[in-house]
Amino acid sequence: MSVAPKGALSDLRDAIRLRWKRRRLLWRSFRSRHQLSAVVDRTRAIQSADILGFSTLRNEMDRLPSFIAHNRALGVSHFLIVDNGSDDGSAEYLSEQRDVSLWRTDASYKKSRFGVDWLTWLQMRYGHGHWCLTVDADELLLIPHWPERNLVHLVDWLEGQRRNVFGAMMLDLYPRGTVGASKHVPGEDPLKSLRFFDAAPYRAQRKQPEWNLWVQGGVRDRLFFADRPDRAPTLNKLPLVRWKRHYAYRNSTHSILPRQLNLAYEGPGDDRPCGVLLHTKFLPSIVSRSVEEKARQEHFGAPGQYDSYYDAVSCNPDLWCPDSVELRDWKQLEGLGLMTAGDWR
Repeated sequence: MSVAPKGALSDLRDAIRLRWKRRRLLWRSFRSRHQLSAVVDRTRAIQSADILGFSTLRNEMDRLPSFIAHNRALGVSHFLIVDNGSDDGSAEYLSEQRDVSLWRTDASYKKSRFGVDWLTWLQMRYGHGHWCLTVDADELLLIPHWPERNLVHLVDWLEGQRRNVFGAMMLDLYPRGTVGASKHVPGEDPLKSLRFFDAAPYRAQRKQPEWNLWVQGGVRDRLFFADRPDRAPTLNKLPLVRWKRHYAYRNSTHSILPRQLNLAYEGPGDDRPCGVLLHTKFLPSIVSRSVEEKARQEHFGAPGQYDSYYDAVSCNPDLWCPDSVELRDWKQLEGLGLMTAGDWR
């Protein structure tokens, strides 16, 4: 998907504005460090070749054991996590993990650009020169050739190709039947109960002036945003980056600055190696959490516009339909055009 050409002078002006925007983002992230209090700091154990995992979370004890286990198996050596006021045991669990450094804050998730400021500061401080995997607690990265190969193999290949970014599409998973009735045991692997997804349709477009991709579609688009598709969730992400101090995520991990990094991923159908983020949002707890998050108003830039979405999820919907596809493995997703091994064979 090519970027629409612009005049040289106009493009130069865009580049200058975006450079200053990136500097402002880095500055606000630097200032946000004062909002973080170290709970346990094991960063001295980080080695030069380690792959680092970054995440901001709140009350994710339902998923944390499987999230940590999956990413350890994937090849993450050390986790740098910000806990945003959990009261369900998440912080205590993370504090006990030998490969986790944990910070806590009660500051506004929304005002921190949904946690991006906090993580950008940690990436500036600890991530420079490392491959950094930045994911939410409800996202499990699936890469080509998994589980025979992991991130260590992948980043070795990427470096050999002089590629610094690995893209992925977020794929919403859901159970058969109402979401609140699925047979999920808290702490167990969410993939045991979340077995289905929408294979199509997905649509993609690239935006000026940041060259950021915008992929939409899937089950949330189908059920909750059919009458306003422009507001459907953005599904493209750049979760794995060989970090440099002057990088800054612009909008979660959906886009990044400098803008040329956004061109590393074209969305579904990209013929270069790319993955899928298995999105485990629709566990049974989503029903009660939707009521809570609607009240907190911390998850959207214009949250009132999404009240109907929260209301629909809190009504315990059935997301399954006759076209739903049961998840098998990465080869299945490659066959559907949602990810690819490309020339990494």
